Amino acid sequence: MADPHERAAELRQLLNRAGHAYYVLDAPVMEDAVYDRLYRELLELEQNHPGLQRSDSPTQRVGGAPAEGFTSVEHRVGMLSLDNAFNRDDLQAWHERLLKVLDRPNNTRLPLVGELKIDGNALALSYRHGVLERAATRGDGSRGEEITANVRTISSIPLRLQVENPPEWVEVRGEAFIPDATFAAINAEREQRGEALFANPRNACAGTLRQLDPKVVAARRLDFFAYTLHLPGDAQPPGQWAALEWLNTAGFRVNPNRELCADLTAINRFCDHWEQGRHDLPYATDGVVVKLDDLQLQDEAGFTQKAPRWAIALKYPAEEAPTRLLRVGAQVGRTGAITPVAEFEAVALAGTSVSRATLHNADRIAELDLHLGDTIVVRKAGEIIPEVVRVLPELRPSDATPVQLPQHCPECGSNLVREGDEAATRCVNSSCPAILRGGLRHWVSKGALDVDGLGSKLIEQLVDRGLVRSLADLYRLDAALLASLDRMGDKSATNLVEALEASKQQPWHRQLYGLGIRHIGEVNAKALAAAFFSINSLAAAALESPEQIAELHGIGPEISASLGQWLRTPANQQLLQDLRSVGLSLEASASEQEAASQAGADADGVLQGKTLVLTGTLPSLSRSEAKALIEAAGGKVSGSVSKKTDYLVAGEAAGSKLTKAESLGVTVLSEADLTALLQP
Repeated sequence: MADPHERAAELRQLLNRAGHAYYVLDAPVMEDAVYDRLYRELLELEQNHPGLQRSDSPTQRVGGAPAEGFTSVEHRVGMLSLDNAFNRDDLQAWHERLLKVLDRPNNTRLPLVGELKIDGNALALSYRHGVLERAATRGDGSRGEEITANVRTISSIPLRLQVENPPEWVEVRGEAFIPDATFAAINAEREQRGEALFANPRNACAGTLRQLDPKVVAARRLDFFAYTLHLPGDAQPPGQWAALEWLNTAGFRVNPNRELCADLTAINRFCDHWEQGRHDLPYATDGVVVKLDDLQLQDEAGFTQKAPRWAIALKYPAEEAPTRLLRVGAQVGRTGAITPVAEFEAVALAGTSVSRATLHNADRIAELDLHLGDTIVVRKAGEIIPEVVRVLPELRPSDATPVQLPQHCPECGSNLVREGDEAATRCVNSSCPAILRGGLRHWVSKGALDVDGLGSKLIEQLVDRGLVRSLADLYRLDAALLASLDRMGDKSATNLVEALEASKQQPWHRQLYGLGIRHIGEVNAKALAAAFFSINSLAAAALESPEQIAELHGIGPEISASLGQWLRTPANQQLLQDLRSVGLSLEASASEQEAASQAGADADGVLQGKTLVLTGTLPSLSRSEAKALIEAAGGKVSGSVSKKTDYLVAGEAAGSKLTKAESLGVTVLSEADLTALLQP
C-alpha cells in the first residue's frame, strides 16, 4: 500500500496540473470523471490523516466555516492607481511628459507594452516560498482587506507557483472578474430564486469577493488575469513584457491580448484594434493600459503621489444613448447646495441601466436650454458617472416646457439662496434633514472620525426617526436603542457604540475636517490644525484677524472667509458646545502639539531640503511610517533615484534602485541609520 504522504503529494501535483491546464490553458488533460475520482481520493486521505492537509491542496480552494469579518492588512508593495487618458491627445501628452522626465529627445522611440484594462477588481497576492500565503483587496492602495479564503476558490489563481526554487517572496497584482457568460448565468439563477439581479459583472465581482462564506464565492466562478509582478532584488525581470512571461510560466492566467510595441505609433494601432474589438471579448474591458517596458527606465521615471509616471490607462470613449427627459428633481448636499437631477426613460450604458443624471447647476440647465419632454443624449463619464451631454432640439415636442428650478428646499421647504456669483443655490437651514444626513456621513467618513458600522441606511433611520438631530447626538446613542433598529442586532449595536467612543480620540485635524466647513478639505484641515491647536484659538484668529488665517500656506482669503462665516453662525457655535459636552476635545493632544511644533521647526530640520528614496522592506517601519518620519524632519520622499537624490533608505530585497544609487554615489542608509539620523 502506498505511503499516504507520498500518495497525497502525487495527487496534489496531478490535480494542480490538471486544474491549471483546464482553467488557465483552456486545454484539458484529464477526463472530468478521473479528476473527480482523484479529488475524492485526496480528500479522503486528508480527512483520515489531518497532518497531510496543505495550503496548496486543491481541496483547500473551498472550505471552512464562513468568516466573521475581514481584517485590514498592509501591502508589501503599495497599489497605486493609474492616471487616465480620455483621448489620444491625452495619451500623446503623457508620452511627451515621459520623454521629458527621462531627459530624452521628442523623437525617441520607447518600447511600450499594451494590455487590456479588465473591468473588474484589483487583487494583491502574496506568495511565500512559492505557496499562496495571503490575498487582499486594493483598499486605499496602502492597506486592503484580507480575503485569502475567498481567493483560494478562484481556479485560475495557482495555490503553488509552477517554478523551481521560487524566491522567498513573490507579490502579484491582477484583476478578478466575472466573464459575461458566467454573469448571465448567475443573474438567471438569481431571477429564478426571486433575488435581486446584479447590475453588472464588476459590481457582482466586488460583492462576491466580500462574501463571508467562501462557498458562495466558489459558486460564482470568478476568473483572474495577472498583470504585475514584484520579486526580491535581482530576481525581478528586466521589463514588463518579461514579467508577464514569468507570470505565465509560473501558472497564472495572463491576458493573451497584449502586445510589445516599438513606439507610441504601434500603441495607437493596438488601441484602435481593441476599441473596435472589445465587444467581441467574453469579458468586459474599459480601456487599454500602456506601460513603459524597461524596468530601469521605470525606476528613472518614478512616481507622482498617486500614480506611476511610466504607465497610463487610455479609457474608451464613453457610450452615448438618446432618451426622453421626464422631469428634473433636486438633491440637497451636506453643505446645502442644490443639485438638479435629470430623470429620464431608462437606457443601457456600459452594462447598467441608467435613468438619472446630475445637471450640476442652473447655469448648466440654461446652457443646454433644457425642456421637459426633450430628447437628450446621455453618456457615462469615464463609464461611471451618468451625464447629460446635449439636447436634440429638432426632436422637441410642441408641448415641451422649459425646466424650472425649485425656489424652496425639497427637503425642508426653506427658501433657497444664491450667494454672490456662485452657480449653485443653497438651503441655509442648519436643521434641514438632508444637510444633517450629509453632515453625519461626512463626520463618520474615513478621512474624518472614521466610525466603522455607521452607513447611509442607518443614518437615514436615525434622522428620519428623530433620534439624531446633530453630530453630538451620535454620542448619546446607547446599544439598546440601536439594537432595536432595522438590520441591527445586539453585537452590531455594541460594536457601533464602542466605535463612536473610540472616535473621540481621533486627532484634532480629523475632528476639524469632520465639521464639514465649506472649502476645508483634509489637507487644509491639517494645515489649520498644525497652526492652531484648538477650536478656540482657531476661532479667535478667524473672527478677529482673518488675514492671519489667509496667510497660511494653502489657505487664502476664500477659505478664511468661509471659516469665519461658519464660526459666526449661532447653530454652529451651539454644535461646538454640544460636541464638547459629549467628550470631543476639539483640540490637539500633547503629542500632536509636540509633533506639530517639531514640524514647524523643520526649517532647521536634519533633513531640510534633502531628497530621500525608499526601497525594499524595512525591518519595523512601514513605507508610510518611514515617509512620515522623513517629512516630519523636513525631507522629501521621491519615487525614483537620480543625481538629485541625497539618501536611499534600503530594506530587505532592495532592487534596481539600490544598484542605481550605488552607481551614482548616493548615500545608502539602513532603517537603523535613518533612525539614528533623526535622533535629536
